[in-house]
Amino acid sequence: MSVTGRYRGAWEGFWREAPDEQGGVFWDAEPALTAGVHLALFEPYVTFHGLPLVDLGCGNGTQTRFLADRFPHVVGADLSAAALDHARHADAAGEATYRLLDASEKSEVQHLHAELGDANVYVRGVLHQCEPDDRQPLVDGIATLGGERGRVFLVELSEAARPVLRGLAQGSDGPPAKLAPVFRHGIAPGEISDESVPDHLVAAGLTVLASGELPLVTAEYTALGTRIELPSKWLVAGRTAG
Repeated sequence: MSVTGRYRGAWEGFWREAPDEQGGVFWDAEPALTAGVHLALFEPYVTFHGLPLVDLGCGNGTQTRFLADRFPHVVGADLSAAALDHARHADAAGEATYRLLDASEKSEVQHLHAELGDANVYVRGVLHQCEPDDRQPLVDGIATLGGERGRVFLVELSEAARPVLRGLAQGSDGPPAKLAPVFRHGIAPGEISDESVPDHLVAAGLTVLASGELPLVTAEYTALGTRIELPSKWLVAGRTAG
């Protein structure tokens, strides 16, 4: 199974129009508020720090470059070639490498795993943006990348984010400037139940090792100047002996 042409085209259109500067798109918050916070939750469960790390759904690579300072080999992977153009342009020092990847396509993920070996995997806000039929194949792909030794950190919008997003979209002045392109390109965050996320991981052969809740910080602000944060849930998973 692979993603639909419509879905891939929507992401290509979004990233072709996206500004180059960091923070120019809705979810592109500073790493200190995003990946940095997540690493504090993730690293205690990483048993093999020498493995490569795959930043799946890396977009323009803001978090990828941050992670490249903390892991020996970081690969930013994304479905969109236009997103990877942004990432490579911003990474003039070549801190990370970048790979076009449809993670719901079994053969593509197997090829990357054969190249890298087992990897730790960082996934921020990708699953809820997928087409429903692609969610389990995507998580299966994540499990393949992790292999026997890798750990997965996955953070997703929770059900409590739905009314927040609905309120932003239906405001009297329309959605905030950085959120509007997401809706315009037809990649508005989809609805995914809280309980289905760990279910997908278990179905892929992974064990949930830790979980919790925290705000998902965005790069956008309300009209009153407060940072927009969306409720989210995080999980750490991996294969366990037994």
